[in-house]
Amino acid sequence: MQTARAAIGHNSRSTRIAVEVKLFNSLSRHGNGKPFHALALSAGATVGDVVRHFAIPADSVYLVLVNGRDVTRTLGDGVNLDRELDDGDVVALSGPVPFSWGYGAAVV
Repeated sequence: MQTARAAIGHNSRSTRIAVEVKLFNSLSRHGNGKPFHALALSAGATVGDVVRHFAIPADSVYLVLVNGRDVTRTLGDGVNLDRELDDGDVVALSGPVPFSWGYGAAVV
């Protein structure tokens, strides 16, 4: 359960943050033909807000990288849609890749 945060200074919902979003593999079709997007979001926005912005079904997202780091909690967990974003973050979203864990291949 996510707790509400006080709107103090830079994390006020009226404050905007800029993030870059990259859509890969099967998710690229949600970007209207463009793989890279610049978004302005409210402070406190999450990966889930980005997924909803592009109308991507949450169960279609297999990998989320924020600034090049996987934000999945542990191997086999669903992606972390609650991960809060900061101004300047780069978010990469990917669907399953052939011969990957998402397709049932063993992870070694």
